[in-house]
Amino acid sequence: MRFSLALPREALSIPVIRRVVGDALRGLGVSEDCVADILVAVSEACTNAIQHARASGDYEVAGSVDDDVCDLKVMDWGRGPRPAPQDRGVLSESGRGIKIMRALVDDLNIDSSPDRGTVVHLRKRLTWRDEALVRRLERRLMHSAG
Repeated sequence: MRFSLALPREALSIPVIRRVVGDALRGLGVSEDCVADILVAVSEACTNAIQHARASGDYEVAGSVDDDVCDLKVMDWGRGPRPAPQDRGVLSESGRGIKIMRALVDDLNIDSSPDRGTVVHLRKRLTWRDEALVRRLERRLMHSAG
């Protein structure tokens, strides 16, 4: 499964992303805990694109599910990295989104450059509900092959 959405850099786009990603994963039979982790992580990445990208216009979310892994990329076309903020202490909200994303996904990569903008790449190994469509198809294929 693959999808790609271009959205305006507005806060109202985040519930749209949550709905599309959540419904797709639930439809495949991904466990609710796993879906919740992915939705929080992608929401944080989208929030960063909306709040911190220096360019106006849209941002893009592209995703795929393949081999028990969910890959999501959140891309904006800002001018690239800003100077790193000074550590403002444990109560500072700055930088929390990245920490949250790292805690919820298996792999987080952020690529930022002045000519390409920023790409936040989230990868998470999926866990499935017992009745998942994917699991039923795998059992049927294994049974017919044996």
